[in-house]
Amino acid sequence: MNKFWYVVIGIVAVFIALSNLGSLIGLAISTAILYYTVKWFMKTDSLFKKILWGSIAAIAGITAVANVSAILALIALYVVYVVYRKWDDAPGGKHSYDPFASFEKQWQELKNK
Repeated sequence: MNKFWYVVIGIVAVFIALSNLGSLIGLAISTAILYYTVKWFMKTDSLFKKILWGSIAAIAGITAVANVSAILALIALYVVYVVYRKWDDAPGGKHSYDPFASFEKQWQELKNK
């Protein structure tokens, strides 16, 4: 794949990630709240605190499920990462393999023998 298509795919993925940035932040916050409330729920022995932490965890879980479109942003960020890693392997890139790059050198070695 040449660099033009890497640029196109990268730009589209960045736009998708930026358009879902709000839901990505919401998912991160609600997941963090869910994690800590479940952790505190397991630690407490009081019935009132268990009900309190359980209800907060339920609300955070519902909020996390509501931000499921953030998965699209995570996929887009992964695509941006893959495009960034493959950029130098594209034709004309820094690490592109050209089987004829050393042809002249080898031809001279054969002529000299």
